[in-house]
Amino acid sequence: MTARIDFYAASPEALKAMLALEGAISKLPLEKSLIELVKTRASQINGCAFCVDMHTADARKAGESERRLYAVAVWREAPFFNERERAALAWTEALTLVAETRAPDADYALLETHFSAKEMVDLSVAIATINAWNRLAVGFRKMPAE
Repeated sequence: MTARIDFYAASPEALKAMLALEGAISKLPLEKSLIELVKTRASQINGCAFCVDMHTADARKAGESERRLYAVAVWREAPFFNERERAALAWTEALTLVAETRAPDADYALLETHFSAKEMVDLSVAIATINAWNRLAVGFRKMPAE
């Protein structure tokens, strides 16, 4: 694939806002490993090679195992994720595919079991943000470095 435009250069104001949101997410009191799993899973669903590459690298730097990273795409079948992570991954899929899923009550109930109200909102903002980044990167064909 060929890159289309450099969205950072094309609209610095818009990207400044996105970067500010990303900065705010990095300060939320959710586990870094959980956020990277969520970012990786949403990026897999959205077919964003750039973001999958970035977030798996970030997760490895933060101490995430290769084994768990390989299994994110099949987390429902893999025994490597705890119940809190499973609730977050289910919610990630529900919100990433919201046009299809309509955020099912079962996924919300599972989320509510493992997260406080604040954490549910924080997680949902993190999911919304990675989905926004995915749309920019996929839409403008941002490629990972070789």
